[in-house]
This record gives sequence, C-alpha cells and structure tokens, in this order.
Amino acid sequence: MSADDRRQEILRRLQIDGYVEATALSKDLGVDASTIRRDLDALDRSGRAERTHGGARPPAGAPTDIPYAVKEGERRREKVAIARTATADVRDGQTVVLDSGSTTYQIALELRHKQGLTIITNDLRIGKYAATLPSARLLVTGGELLGSVYTLVGERAVDFMGDYSADWAFMGADALDPIAGITNTNTLEIPIKRAMIRSAERAVVVADSSKFGNRALAKVAAIDEVSKIITDRVSEIEDVEAYGDRLSFAE
Repeated sequence: MSADDRRQEILRRLQIDGYVEATALSKDLGVDASTIRRDLDALDRSGRAERTHGGARPPAGAPTDIPYAVKEGERRREKVAIARTATADVRDGQTVVLDSGSTTYQIALELRHKQGLTIITNDLRIGKYAATLPSARLLVTGGELLGSVYTLVGERAVDFMGDYSADWAFMGADALDPIAGITNTNTLEIPIKRAMIRSAERAVVVADSSKFGNRALAKVAAIDEVSKIITDRVSEIEDVEAYGDRLSFAE
C-alpha cells in the first residue's frame, strides 16, 4: 500500500470512527509505527487531521457525527411527540423502513403498538429493539458499521434496499433548509438514505426544530422529494411557508 493509499484509509477511518489509534493502524495496515507517525504528521500538517497523543482525530471544526449516546438525550420530549405523530397513520401489516438515528429510534418504540409489521433498518440499535417485538418481521441491511452511530452503510446496504418495496420510510436529517433541502454531515450515509427514499411509497422526514434553517455537508434529497416533514411545534423555525404543505407539526 502506497503512502497516499494509507493516508486515504486513515481519513476514511477518521470519518467513520472519529478517532484513529496509531498502534491499531500499524497493525491493520502492516507497517511499522514510525511510518504511521509520519502519515499522521503529514495529515496534521495538511490540515486534514489533528494529531493527538497516540493517534489522531478530525481537525477542529470538521463535520462529524454526534455519537448516538449524546443524540439520544437531546430534545427527548420533542422526539417522542414527533414519533407519535409520525406513526399515527401506520397500519398493521405494513412495511416500514427506519433510517438510523435517535428520532427514528423513538419511532421504533412507538411501533410496538402495531401488529404484523415488517421493519427494515440499517440501525443496529433499532434492529436490536425491533427483534423484541413478537409480531414484527425484522430485516437488517448488510454493510459496514459506522461505530459511533450504530449505522450500516456501503454498497451492500444500498443493494439490499434495492430488493424491497415499503409503505413507509422514516428518515432522520442533520439539517433542513428550503433551498439546500435535506442534508447530512456524513457523506458515507448518503447512498443508503437515498435508497431508502426510493424504496418507499411515502418517505417522511422526522427532525426536531433545531435542525431547521441549517445546511450540512452533503445533500440527501430536495424538500419535494419526500412526502412529509414532521417536527415539533415551535416558533423558532423561520420561513415556515418555504417548506410548503409538506411540513407538519407534532401535537
């Protein structure tokens, strides 16, 4: 493996895990520790990584996924209200796709009241919970794990979704803007999110109001590519009319 290839692999791991350890890189990439140190130093000098004792992390200000444990505790009341509104029209026996995320996890909790569902997800935490629902059929995509957010991504996950059709897809979002549309911090998640939207008769974005009026790195879809956007009822959202009749509020 060339130096360029090694450094691209290091950057890929930084994007997935949010941190790389020099010792582990040396072992995994089959080079000595001094070579890895030179790679990390080079990435640090170029501004693509920030050296730490024993490894590296993304540079300050770089977009990274917030770990699941942090997301789970944020705006919990709002997420519960959004999930209850979002699942009100789901009928027994339907097929539901659940994108990864803490709000879609709340949707999974609400789906316990439904019978005979088929649940498809790329979120391992959602999959673990859905496995406890006695009448549900669970399908989990393949793919590579984004460790801090329990999300499966990659070509295998996208190919998996292409084999199924669903009644609903409930999608999370890192940011929403009338012009930029629905955007996401981690580019690795974009293909599977788009595949989920394509698979469903109705794609519903569930996002608390803190996500509105912001833009993240990569576009998932335009506003008019989804059926509905559900958020909490607050006054902080600017340009409500710009989202059209797709925007609705949790009670």
